[in-house]
Amino acid sequence: MGTRGDILGLFLPQRAQYSPAMIILAIDASTSACSAALLRDGQIAAHTSALMARGQSEALLPMVATVMTEAGQAFAELDLIAVTVGPGAFTGLRIGLAAARGLALACGRPLAGLPTPLVVAAAVPEAERTDRVLVVALDSRRDLPWVQFFAADLEPLGPVEALDPVAVAARLGGRPALIAGDAAIGLAAALPGARVASSPGWPEARWLATLAADRWPRGETLPPEPLYLRAPDVTLPGGKA
Repeated sequence: MGTRGDILGLFLPQRAQYSPAMIILAIDASTSACSAALLRDGQIAAHTSALMARGQSEALLPMVATVMTEAGQAFAELDLIAVTVGPGAFTGLRIGLAAARGLALACGRPLAGLPTPLVVAAAVPEAERTDRVLVVALDSRRDLPWVQFFAADLEPLGPVEALDPVAVAARLGGRPALIAGDAAIGLAAALPGARVASSPGWPEARWLATLAADRWPRGETLPPEPLYLRAPDVTLPGGKA
């Protein structure tokens, strides 16, 4: 049996020179939503998404089939498969990554991972980001949301952390904030002057595909591994966490 590094190497072949005609399949199941999208010639040819607290394992691959059919695209013609790597829901992340790995192996195509907060941030209209610190707040299913700060150009201003409103306000230092994500409303209510972005509060595969087209050729994507910030709330037989 190969090592973990050997297995990951299957998804990380040498990067081809960037072409605007790249065909990218993107999938996400990292939060309480599920989506798939097909990017071709720099444009989204097909996409579908749905909010769901559970059932991503049954919904994701049919969504993939739908976008491939609507776009008239064969799996053999794909150049890249992109997937969100978290942080997010433990089960959803595993579902999305397992589906992406299976498709990448079956198609013989590389697999690019991108962090969930960045995908949420990319959906925020550029005009809304101007002159404000963009704060992505994601529901962690625990006491504190996962929070990451971004500049207007989507450059991360720090790592993803579990922060309460007091800590977020301290990091902002009086700067005006724009909050995005599925925990945005609650966080914005605790921050005077903060606004909630008009974009969806969950990552959508169409933004994931666009980011992958830009960042994969520059080597700015992540391995297809889940980004966990905390241990899952799972107890195995024998009392092991």
